[in-house]
Amino acid sequence: MIPLPLTPKVIEKKGNKATFEIEALYPGYGVTIGNSLRRVLLSSLPGAAVTQVKIKGVSHEFSTIPGVMEDIISILLNLKQLRLRVFSDEPQIGTLKIKGEKKVKGSDFKLPPQVELVNQDAPVATLTDKKAQLEMEIQIEKGLGYLPVERRKKGKLEIGAIALDAIFTPVRNVAFRVENMRVGERTDFDRLILEIETDGTISPEEVFYQATQILTQHFSFFGEKFKPKEIKVPKKPEKEFEQIGVEELKISTRTLNALLKNNVKTIAGL
Repeated sequence: MIPLPLTPKVIEKKGNKATFEIEALYPGYGVTIGNSLRRVLLSSLPGAAVTQVKIKGVSHEFSTIPGVMEDIISILLNLKQLRLRVFSDEPQIGTLKIKGEKKVKGSDFKLPPQVELVNQDAPVATLTDKKAQLEMEIQIEKGLGYLPVERRKKGKLEIGAIALDAIFTPVRNVAFRVENMRVGERTDFDRLILEIETDGTISPEEVFYQATQILTQHFSFFGEKFKPKEIKVPKKPEKEFEQIGVEELKISTRTLNALLKNNVKTIAGL
């Protein structure tokens, strides 16, 4: 039986970054577990992102807006950086209406109660003229990992809307390393150091938990398919056992005679 490691612990935390340590892993398990967790953390956790935008006076991403410093492509890139929490499974709409000289930030959006913007100071655009106007409507959705425009369902995009590659994952970066450590007489056991950085919508501890649950659920599902069936061993009825005569027992002649003399003829009489 392969021994279990020590309980994981957080050895360092700063803001949205945390370093986890798992000691006494069986040799080779550090890379196996570290790589599995990293892949799940980066690809399979739920989050929210801007999936499309409608900008007044703009029909495609290669346009420009009078009085706005950034081109449309730069504005779209900025919208991708908005980190959001959404408390609904339905798509949500945010609106923006700005006039005059201003540095437009994420906090300038009017969002529904079901949506919370974490990085309020995220830049969106810069209006450089008093007559400049910027009006847009963004659609916010929940999803998993990363969803490029090419994989979006056809026919779902509204007229005049520009689709965005959606960065749903709340995990910004994951890195791990494995060190050797001593366990008893052996020096080849693994110590796994896992560093996780999130976007602020969720804590590193929460994403660590979610990733382990995803892996556990999958392995349990696979294992159930080939789980060995329990073999039931028939039990000998107690009555039959009790009726065995003392003559059948491997005991000395002296002991047997003593039992018979005391009228003990079966095991039940003992």
